[in-house]
Amino acid sequence: MVVDPRGLRFSAALTTAVLAVVLVTGSWWLLAAQVVVFALGVRDRSPYGVLFRRLVRPRLGPPAEMEDARPPRFAQAVGLGFGLLGLAGLLAGSTLLGLLAVAAALVAAFLNAAFGVCLGCEVYLLFHRISASHKEVSA
Repeated sequence: MVVDPRGLRFSAALTTAVLAVVLVTGSWWLLAAQVVVFALGVRDRSPYGVLFRRLVRPRLGPPAEMEDARPPRFAQAVGLGFGLLGLAGLLAGSTLLGLLAVAAALVAAFLNAAFGVCLGCEVYLLFHRISASHKEVSA
């Protein structure tokens, strides 16, 4: 499966906005909503992706290239992990832990939205390279 990289940046921009509001307000319910978005993104069902495909992409025309969906899906899983950690922190009364996890996810989302740098995707590719080189050594 392939995805439009512009949609990934659009989703990252929305995620950045949501996480910035969570960071400022400490809103656990808004973070919970973003956690659901991350979970859906892992399964290629992100509501942000649907918004992009239905409202934005038709106005942009076809992308210059498409990308493999596996790295961004992994990045959504990483975001889900940070979101769950943040949510657990906020709900357990450990505001510092919650907000640090949110801040980490916010930085990653912002880098993707602003510069097209997907940290989760880079980690996925690094794991893939390490796994491939390990297989070569084993063979």
